[in-house]
Amino acid sequence: MRERRPGRQALGTPRAAGLAGVVFALLLAATMVLLRLGIPEGANAVTARGFTDIGRRDAVRAALSLVPFAGVFFLWFIGALRAHIGAVEDKFLATVLLGSGLVFTAMLFGAGAAASAVLAVAHPRGAAPALASWDFGRHLAYLLMTEYAMRMAGVFVCSMSVIGRRLGVLPHPLSVLGFLTALTLLFVSSSVPWAELVFPAWSLVLSGYILTVSGPAR
Repeated sequence: MRERRPGRQALGTPRAAGLAGVVFALLLAATMVLLRLGIPEGANAVTARGFTDIGRRDAVRAALSLVPFAGVFFLWFIGALRAHIGAVEDKFLATVLLGSGLVFTAMLFGAGAAASAVLAVAHPRGAAPALASWDFGRHLAYLLMTEYAMRMAGVFVCSMSVIGRRLGVLPHPLSVLGFLTALTLLFVSSSVPWAELVFPAWSLVLSGYILTVSGPAR
């Protein structure tokens, strides 16, 4: 019984990684889309005075309430990815992978809290928030999400792609896709709206691959 139990755990962990990655990708994508739609950026920020649609605010608030669950699934995704990589791994890259994932989670929570604060300053009857409060909260939310969280996500994707390439646990096309995703997150996401969606898209593709290769045969 002691010899079989570790084998069953090794079979189940990679498949759990795929499921956790799918849920994380869907939750993060939904949060990003609703955050973009509910809290405008750039030239569209002038609509702050018209931010009186209670239904839209409630939809954004409901999406932001999913951020903690996205963080939980992402942490599970990190642990299960490390189990999928195996015991033979580059300790330096493994540390970068884990550290960037943890920092990304912290930045994601911070961006969600800042966006929630923007919604909270509005009057309960639906009045527009004060311009100073709106600008501060809006800029803080977008800085945390596009400048810091996405760059940490880029480091996470790059380190995972390098590890997968060196150890052969990821196919070549998926490694190349990871490098392109990392470049987008590091250099493009802060200046091009909606570019941050490449991270949940990459997570979804990687999760699908893990679900495909992790079966009873492993």
